[in-house]
Amino acid sequence: MRIRLFILSLLMACSIGLPMQVNGQHKLASYQKYIKTYSTLAIKQQTKYKIPASITLAQGLLESGAGQSDLARRSNNHFGIKCHEWKGARVYHDDDLRGECFRKYSTVEQSYIDHSKFLAERPRYARLFDLRVTDYKGWAKGLQKCGYATDRAYANKLIKVIEDYGLYRYDRMKVVKKTTKQTNTTKQQPIKPAYQVYRTHGLIYVYAQENDDFDHIAASLGFSPRKLKKYNEVPEDFPLEKGDIVYLEKKKKKADKPYDKHVVQVGESMHDIAQKYGIQIKSLYKMNKKSADYIPMEGDVLKLR
Repeated sequence: MRIRLFILSLLMACSIGLPMQVNGQHKLASYQKYIKTYSTLAIKQQTKYKIPASITLAQGLLESGAGQSDLARRSNNHFGIKCHEWKGARVYHDDDLRGECFRKYSTVEQSYIDHSKFLAERPRYARLFDLRVTDYKGWAKGLQKCGYATDRAYANKLIKVIEDYGLYRYDRMKVVKKTTKQTNTTKQQPIKPAYQVYRTHGLIYVYAQENDDFDHIAASLGFSPRKLKKYNEVPEDFPLEKGDIVYLEKKKKKADKPYDKHVVQVGESMHDIAQKYGIQIKSLYKMNKKSADYIPMEGDVLKLR
């Protein structure tokens, strides 16, 4: 109760009004169809190899053009894996060089299985398996740093696809079931608020804890979960990582001085940048004259005010 009263006292001078709606993204029918078709297969690979299903799906979507690329149609190769030590069937396709050798599979499922083995059996990707299966941002950044693709925006593209299409929900399906079961057995225990409230640049916020979610934060601090998600411009099931900023009021239209510009880092989404400076996502796109399809690339310089 003390925490709630403290927060309310901080907000008394602020005009809260109706929070801005989450920035809508145009959904491609081909992407939605691909996700519906192969999400179960991606979850199976996650169960066996501990590779996030969201990462597998996002890579499949990008590398195969949602299954519509020439390489995918001719060879069932959905991940752009080249021959290397491959002794099986093969096709030749123009990529970085003309007529490069790519692996060919009898079925798409074989491509998914081989993709999992490709990552799991190579030392260069070993450090990725120390990450949590729900850490899709860590995996995306790691894949780029480990050289899976030469595209400097590869990690950011993966993260945008995952967040635009809610692929992170497939990483947490089993976790959600376990959490639900545990909650039923411990529902008599009171929720313990464990949040220190911060105020920076005129906005109040808390940091997410380990295995946290918006519903728990809202219940702990006396907020409506729906309002909290709107303040932070996230969909219903958006996951939180430890240390994520969670605002307790509506964000601003521009950053405070002296934050005029931001240089994009590997693995940063527009939502990440907006959260860092307490800016509404719509305003961040508008200030930089970017469409909703824009993917920030490492080194890009974005205006903040």
